[in-house]
Amino acid sequence: MTTKYGSFPGARPRRLRTTPAMRRMVAETRLHPADLILPAFVREGISSPVEIGAMPGVVQHTRDSLKKAAVEAMEAGVSGIMLFGVPEEDKKDAAGTVGTDPDGILQVALRDVRAEVGDDLIVMSDLCLDEFTDHGHCGVLDAEGRVDNDATLERYAEMAQVQADAGAHVVGPSGMMDGQVGVIRDALDQVGHEDVSILAYTVKYSSAFFGPFREAVGSSLKGDRKTYQQDPANTRESLRELALDLEEGADMVMVKPAGPYLDILARVADAVDVPVAAYQISGEYSMIEAAAERGWIDRDQAIMESLTGIKRAGANMILTYWATEVARRL
Repeated sequence: MTTKYGSFPGARPRRLRTTPAMRRMVAETRLHPADLILPAFVREGISSPVEIGAMPGVVQHTRDSLKKAAVEAMEAGVSGIMLFGVPEEDKKDAAGTVGTDPDGILQVALRDVRAEVGDDLIVMSDLCLDEFTDHGHCGVLDAEGRVDNDATLERYAEMAQVQADAGAHVVGPSGMMDGQVGVIRDALDQVGHEDVSILAYTVKYSSAFFGPFREAVGSSLKGDRKTYQQDPANTRESLRELALDLEEGADMVMVKPAGPYLDILARVADAVDVPVAAYQISGEYSMIEAAAERGWIDRDQAIMESLTGIKRAGANMILTYWATEVARRL
């Protein structure tokens, strides 16, 4: 509108939204392939990849298909791959023994992938017992059936050592046991793995969005993990966990899930001077895929918007099942 007093309004933010080139030039947040980490599942005793019903497009890999996926991620510019092992059911026991067996599926897969990609892709390993226990919990149980924190730490120390021996550049303790980072750091250093990094699952909420993951890892869990994973109602608790993990020697920290907890991610990112990761978990993935399959949302735009939101909130790295696809698009 023009009046005798001049043009109104004088400030027109829309000028910077006029064309794709203009919007690209002034974008405040940019995704890059190097921001991305691919979570991948490798299953023992299968001859071809197995589709995960609750996660369309994601599979439980064979050892060979996992190596191929790792190379594809590397070639697309993805920074890392986070491995989860799925043992044969009859190999699970109360102590998760196969998780510390040098010939267990996760350790074998780590050696496979490291031999395939060397140092050109950061090879990460999930450090937790839940995939390997017959009760499905993230630790060993006491006589009353509760997760025994300190006994579990001893198992984590062993896991860290065998995973590092197998070639992991980074271990990711995800069990939410008190003191896990410090124990794992000491265990690694004692056997000469001072250069292996710890990506601490610092903030991990007891979330309904983990549902599809249970199928992905063949979980044996009955009940829930509310006594060790965090209450979704709490914020200060996350900052306390953060302070403890940093004091114990975490090299990087993670918030998981990502999308429902962007406020927590932003507070963590503002508080630290170490790299911050966020894990866009199975339920976040599956909701977008399911809605897109029904034609309710534009799949590609929703994927990019969700990842941009995570990056905007402060994540330096994002674990996402779309890592390779998005890296190629970028």
